[in-house]
Amino acid sequence: MFELPSYHAMAAMAVTVAMFVAFARGRLSVEIISLMTIAVIAVGLYFFPLEGTQPTDGLQLAFSGFGHYALITICALMIMGRGLVVTGALEPAARVLERVFKINLQLGLLVSLLIALFLSMGINDTPVLVLLLPIFVGLAAKGAMPASKTLIPLNAAVLIGGMATTIGTSTNILVVSIAVDLGMPQMSVFHYTPIVLVAALVALPYLWLVMPRLLGDNRVATEGVVRRFVTRLRVSEDSMLNGRELSEIMPRLPNGIEFHDVPPGLMHPQQRLKVSGTHEAIEEAIRVLKSDAAPSWVIDRIQRHSSEKKQDIAVVEMTVTADSRLINRTLPTSGIADLYGVAVIGIHRPDRLIGEKDQFSLGGDLRMAEGDVLLVMGVPDDLREFARADSLLTLEGMRELPRRSKAVMAAAIMLGSVGLASVGFLPIAISALAGAILMFVTGCVKFDRVGRALSGKVIVLVAASIAIGRIVLESGAAAWLGDVLSIGLQYLSPAAVLAAIMLFVTLLTNFASNATAATVGTPIAFAIAQQLGLPPEPLILAVLFGCNLCYATPIAYQTNMLIMAEGSYEFKDYIRTGVPLVLLMVTTLSIALVVTYDL
Repeated sequence: MFELPSYHAMAAMAVTVAMFVAFARGRLSVEIISLMTIAVIAVGLYFFPLEGTQPTDGLQLAFSGFGHYALITICALMIMGRGLVVTGALEPAARVLERVFKINLQLGLLVSLLIALFLSMGINDTPVLVLLLPIFVGLAAKGAMPASKTLIPLNAAVLIGGMATTIGTSTNILVVSIAVDLGMPQMSVFHYTPIVLVAALVALPYLWLVMPRLLGDNRVATEGVVRRFVTRLRVSEDSMLNGRELSEIMPRLPNGIEFHDVPPGLMHPQQRLKVSGTHEAIEEAIRVLKSDAAPSWVIDRIQRHSSEKKQDIAVVEMTVTADSRLINRTLPTSGIADLYGVAVIGIHRPDRLIGEKDQFSLGGDLRMAEGDVLLVMGVPDDLREFARADSLLTLEGMRELPRRSKAVMAAAIMLGSVGLASVGFLPIAISALAGAILMFVTGCVKFDRVGRALSGKVIVLVAASIAIGRIVLESGAAAWLGDVLSIGLQYLSPAAVLAAIMLFVTLLTNFASNATAATVGTPIAFAIAQQLGLPPEPLILAVLFGCNLCYATPIAYQTNMLIMAEGSYEFKDYIRTGVPLVLLMVTTLSIALVVTYDL
């Protein structure tokens, strides 16, 4: 017979269930539910403090998440990820994966899942995901599978790989350490790896073929016709086109790029080629071909302004209005570059095909008209002055060009931070903070752009999950659940005992935290093994595996939260895809443990 839980434990479980139901229903935003949860805990513990505590201690518990090392770590990792994006440091790796995705989308996803799984076996889960996240967001923008269909499967592969070794996650180390303290022998790094690889082999088809179908497409549908700009690319001495025929280069160019009136034979320096394509395609073509879409003196001036003003170079679309002085002027007679230090690198004319009716020649005699859309490059201050002075309407779609001069620096900082955390030289929180600081100091990330790296939804969700985890543990709710579990397990078979322990720990890890699940579950599993006369190792491994089955909620693990904003995920996306995976993994791992230990 077991005792009823304390009032605080019942309240903690009620708040946890209420938060879960509110998230699952989706009627209120994640931010509102998270803040309401924190408020309920704060007010409740102020008027009904835990035994042996003061009312103000409850306030500290409720708001402790905002200063918790886990939240600081996540924010630092987001900042480092931003540094990789704005410097283009991951473009080489992204281009390799992009080629695989071009062969076949499904093949690209399978290769990506395998890379994520095997990387996380030796490197902590969080750094692995931080390295891969911007690559897949970038690939989605270039026409590969949408981020919303790849990030949850990718995260699941990382978590499964991290489960496979004792050094894969900090939770694994915690469980093994507690087990050693209880009298069990030390496990080697690959002690149980074959068991996890069997489960991974069973789960992989689900991650690869089923999960993406359960997730929506977060790409924003484009209304109307996509604007195509026409430009003139200049062949420079170091251009890929120099001394080669255009047909040799075409396979390496982005989709949607079209060349017009191409002269026969080999390309030579200073030759100009008429090109049309979308905003993004033209930028990519300029990068791949190492060509310029504006005179070199204008490019040099823009780069000098960028250095002087400490602003990134951006490309923006601007519409010529009825009041603009540019109407009926050509680019040479407009004096745009001389007056404002910006470069027009493309023009889109609505309602008729430029190049056939207008005999368009950028930099030639085309006279600009109301409604023309200019693709303009420069630093933000100069772009704003140009738009204001010449009565142009700035459209959405400003894109900052990567600061490629900082790419090597950003990559070195990230790899150094990941490496120090992976070998255990520094905790992930310290290495991530040091990396974020170095990103600021070296200029890879600018202070005024930090807001773009951070997600308010993720921040308040992390804070709420930490508060829930603490109240579940300190109220005695976790211990009471463990006692109830131990009483019921004595009537089950060894296989059912393993599955029940794993499900119990999985429940804790998805609603409290990995550390709470490990701290509560490991001693309980050891005690149950002694009571039932079972070997303790498979039950301890059931706890370790359960701590890693954190797929069903975004609050279960910090990598789940890192992908939430980029994938535009809702709470129900994790439930819909994660619950089947949890059941699949619990079943497979339980059977594998029974067979391995001959229970």
